This record gives sequence, C-alpha cells and structure tokens, in this order.
Amino acid sequence: TEHQHARYNPLRDDWVLVSAHRVKRPWQGQVEKPPPEDVPRWDPNNPLCPGATRANGEVNPQYEGTFIFPNDFPALQPDAPEPGDSDHPLFQAAAARGVCKVMCFHPWSDLTLPLMSLAEIRAVIDTWAELATELGASYPWVQIFENKGAMMGCSNPHPHCQVRPSHPGVTSGPCGFLPNEARLEDRTQRQHLTQHGVPMLLEYAEQEALREERLVVENADWLVVVPYWATWPYQTLLLPRRPVSRLQDLREGERDSLASIMQRLLIKYDNLFEVSFPYSMGWHGAPTGPYLEEDCGHWQLHAHYYPPLLRSATVRKFMVGYEMLAQAQRDLTPEQAAERLRSLPEVHYK
Repeated sequence: TEHQHARYNPLRDDWVLVSAHRVKRPWQGQVEKPPPEDVPRWDPNNPLCPGATRANGEVNPQYEGTFIFPNDFPALQPDAPEPGDSDHPLFQAAAARGVCKVMCFHPWSDLTLPLMSLAEIRAVIDTWAELATELGASYPWVQIFENKGAMMGCSNPHPHCQVRPSHPGVTSGPCGFLPNEARLEDRTQRQHLTQHGVPMLLEYAEQEALREERLVVENADWLVVVPYWATWPYQTLLLPRRPVSRLQDLREGERDSLASIMQRLLIKYDNLFEVSFPYSMGWHGAPTGPYLEEDCGHWQLHAHYYPPLLRSATVRKFMVGYEMLAQAQRDLTPEQAAERLRSLPEVHYK
C-alpha cells in the first residue's frame, strides 16, 4: 500500500503501474464543475424525452418504459462503401459497417439507474438481452455501453445507453470481424482456457470471492470487484458466478439478481462523493453472428465500469504523459478502492 509496483492484467495482456503514495500529493490542477442537481423531469428541448422532437425532425412517442431509436448522428452506417485497395502495407484501410441505436432507460430525465426501481432496471436488462439477440443474429459484435455524466461525454441529461453492432473491417485470423478490445479479450481468454482448462474470468471470480479483499458487493449469482489490475481509481468488474457466455443466456433469476447488484453498486458509486457518479460502462460477451455456430466456451460474460473520479466529485484522474507514452498508472491500490466502496451505505444519499 505504500510502495510502487506493477500488476499484470491477463485479460488485456498488459501491465499497470500502481503508485499508491501519489494520492497524498497536493492538487492544484483542474477542478471540474459538479453535475447539475436540478435536471428537469421533462424538457421539450431534450431530444431523448417522450414527445420531444429530435434533430432529424422525428417526434418521440410518449413512451413509458424503455425506448429504442436509431442514433441521429451515427458513427457507423450499414451501407458504407469499400475504401479501395491500398498501395502500401503501411497505409491500409478496410470497410467498417454497422448501425447505432440509442436506448432510453426511463421517460424521466431526472432519474439514473441507481434511482430507478428494481423492476425498471430489470426491464433495461431484458431490453439489452433482446437487442443482443436480435442484432447478434447478423452482427459479430454488439457493443452495449453507457456514458453517464457530462464528464464522460454524455450530451443529454437523460438515462440512456447506446447499442452499436458492427463489422469493424478486420477479417483475418481466428477472431476477425471483432473490434480491438474484443479481439484482445478473445485471444487472452482462449489462451487461458487452453493452458488451464477453465475460463479465465470464471476462475478469477472464484478466486476473488475467496480472497474478499477486492470485493465490493455480491449476491448468489454475481459479484463486483475492483479488479486486481484496475487502471481507473474506482474501476469495477461485474462477473457472474456460473459459466455464462452472453447476456441473452441469463436465466430469469439471474436477471433479477443482476438488477439488484447493479443498483447496489451504482448507489455506492453515487454515495462515494455524494454526486451523480460519472462513468463509462459496457458489456463484453462471446461474439455473435458467425460465431454463434462456434465453440465460445472460453468467453465469460462481464461488464466493465470505468469512472474517472479520483479524490472528490471535482477532481478526476487524467490519462496523460506516462500513461499515454509508457503504461497505465494508478494512484491508490485496488484494495484501498474496494474497501472504501465496500464500506459505503447501500441507501442512496438523496
């Protein structure tokens, strides 16, 4: 807890430098503005609200639960043309096709997931699974992710996430058609199963449950840890206790317990600095599309949470300098972060 050291991340096959003593240094750098607490429940100028008019002129229905629509400013389109042949191996390009969808969690803009009921969170999980099944029938990778808070690039204060199925363009090798992070996790999990005979993250969950020092919350089906190799200060990893490859494979009871553990974790996040806690999160599971016919037993479903806050609601962790040019570095140990999160109440500060 007092001396710097490096830790290996087997999921990404890289290392992170842990410099726990640096959190004691005085801070005179950038201070963020805390997020507004007076978000209106309904705003006709918010394009995610029921009945609001979006940028393309379409009017949202008066939805009462989850609501899905095509992103009006998509990063991917299904009919993008081929970029043409390269004249040199150092200047390669490939087609990247897909669709981008926005999924609203709730009609009220002043709610976030930790303030929603268990039934409402369960409805979000069910919609995630439905989208993963529907889009995964034809796309090899369906990325579900939530950017919460303006600090993480969320442009509209409304509970929502994005769903981005894609053909990223890379087609060679045993895990072609997958984005960079998915290709990396596919390789490391496949190697671990080959070498050790058990899925990496299933074994990891069992070990963390026994050791307990990085455990944040748990129930019969799930556990949340600050991973041993965490990069961001209060980064967490959400893991099932049994072998599960994809969101759509979850049983009824596991979806209920997932809603519960998500709510407990996110309440703790908000309680840490008594603020609507910003983060980027996303689900990683076995590839789909052509991979549905393959053995993906090396994959274990999991969700990553990457929050940027370090010292308070107004001081964030920056990835600059050494992190960009050498390797990731963190300013407190994962065990310290887990202990602080674990000790927080599970009743929301509001």
